[in-house]
Amino acid sequence: MTEVSERMSVLVREEIELAKAEVGQKVSSIARGAAAVALGAVFGVFAIVFGLLTLAWGLDSILISGAGNIWIGFAITFGALLALTLFAFLFAWRKLKVGAPTPSMAIDEAKKIRATVSAKPADQ
Repeated sequence: MTEVSERMSVLVREEIELAKAEVGQKVSSIARGAAAVALGAVFGVFAIVFGLLTLAWGLDSILISGAGNIWIGFAITFGALLALTLFAFLFAWRKLKVGAPTPSMAIDEAKKIRATVSAKPADQ
């Protein structure tokens, strides 16, 4: 009986460790996704700033002669920032769609152990 109790104690400890690892992995994924959202927001703000600067320089070159074509550089920068924003938000979406951090593998294992322990032997 002592041996069974010790083995059950070991099983319970192992299931707790499995649950901790599983929840930790999901929380880590959500944290990376949240960081990517923040990074995407920063790139988005810069994209808006450069978009407005591009518009300003573009209007300047159209309406006022002699200003040059400096707005093309701003347009390229705006495009690059916009691409980085899209990449960051797509990465964040992929990381955040894992759902709530529930230890489903540990729960399944605990159910199997419970079923095994509570099952009656066939000869009784």
